[in-house]
Amino acid sequence: MIKKILLGMTLLMAMVSCTEDYTDWGNPQTNPQEEAVAFGNGSVAPVDVINLADVKTEKVKVASIVAPTSSDAAYTPNYKINFDGQSFDIDADGNMATAELTSYIVDKWGKRPLERDIDATLDAWVSNGSTAVKMATSATFQVKAIPEAPVIEEGYYLVGDMFTTEDVNGWSKAAAKAFKHSDKDVYDDPVFTVSFETTKADQYWKIIPKKNIDADDLWAAGVVGPKVDGDDSMTGLLTNTEAKAGKIAKAGKYKLTINMMDYSYTLEEVNYDPFIYFIGSTDGWKSSDQKLALVDDAKGVYTGYVYVADPNGAGLQFKFQRVAGSWDNEINAGAFNTFSDAATNENGNIGVNAGEGVYYFDVNLGEGTITATKVETMGIIGGFNNWAGDAVMTWNAEEYCFEATNAGVTADGWKFRVNGGWDINLGGSLNNLTAGGDNLSVAGNTIKLYPTRKTSDNIYCTVK
Repeated sequence: MIKKILLGMTLLMAMVSCTEDYTDWGNPQTNPQEEAVAFGNGSVAPVDVINLADVKTEKVKVASIVAPTSSDAAYTPNYKINFDGQSFDIDADGNMATAELTSYIVDKWGKRPLERDIDATLDAWVSNGSTAVKMATSATFQVKAIPEAPVIEEGYYLVGDMFTTEDVNGWSKAAAKAFKHSDKDVYDDPVFTVSFETTKADQYWKIIPKKNIDADDLWAAGVVGPKVDGDDSMTGLLTNTEAKAGKIAKAGKYKLTINMMDYSYTLEEVNYDPFIYFIGSTDGWKSSDQKLALVDDAKGVYTGYVYVADPNGAGLQFKFQRVAGSWDNEINAGAFNTFSDAATNENGNIGVNAGEGVYYFDVNLGEGTITATKVETMGIIGGFNNWAGDAVMTWNAEEYCFEATNAGVTADGWKFRVNGGWDINLGGSLNNLTAGGDNLSVAGNTIKLYPTRKTSDNIYCTVK
């Protein structure tokens, strides 16, 4: 038998003036109550755990109410239920709006389908049409509810024909390729992505939950796939009940995105362009002539240098365009699930958090990651200074170059490097400097380094 919490009839004020109103409803005053404190002839009792996945109506019963009676029989009480200082309408039968209960739970705990125990109180009000008076507040009781959400595992792996080699079965743990995911809870961000290549047509695939991988039991319950075997659709719905194998109809490079909140998937054939173009607050969102170059056409990795500034006070924000000047298929923060070092998500735009300056970017579109390293110093190191310490260059914002005078570099070899380390360095030829390239062997004193590809497809320097 459900234990009832008595609801009293204490009258808090007389109904004497039209100046009294409903403002107390949104922030009702309550007094701490001892458990199961009697107030009079009314009562409120909690109901069993509510599984919102089973609720198909606009209202859901959250309590059983025995209405208190008023000394004035002309007035019928109205009710409010209170969670954490928030008040919601509830009818005399103990029903509140399903959407409001769902929204409260999701806002506080997220969508993960676990039982949530909510401390609640009930207010009884009476009104004569112009004045409302709170008659009583119940002691605390609990509303227990489980939000509606599908099963979402902590991680997923792709297996299939396309990963089979002479040494490895593509349907094994050894070949399984992990989906990428952000650092958010999977119920707050249910989207997972994986990039891969298949060199043959008609390759079959399925998705394995991480728990199966961890247990060395790939084909245990929870395997995910399309509902129809051999479905070669580029978009569709998934199931984890008697899942079938999807099929990739033709060879190519692909990105598979799954949204496990609605169990949908999208396959995209990926062809990466030679460059992606920076556009943002630096030039008032009008110019896209700085660019990053493709360095891995299998994974879609782009690297390079960008000058990020904020001359108009709009923030250090930007995006990338696949075609300079075109917003079609733009690359914004939504393309990434991981932001590293100085790279940030600025509500849809990409941003940096280390202030104005030149940044080195590593953008991996296949894996959905972006790393930004601020160039605190661009230095020259080589035989001219016994490869010890850097000759630090100065940024010229008008010419978009780093420059050094009286450098005295010699033909016995030298390079550029960032922040006094070798993780990011440039060498090769003067007209086409590359990451980790060979030592340069041109002597001179005045050196200008143009890293942003603003006026050339290459990173280059001049030596005089």
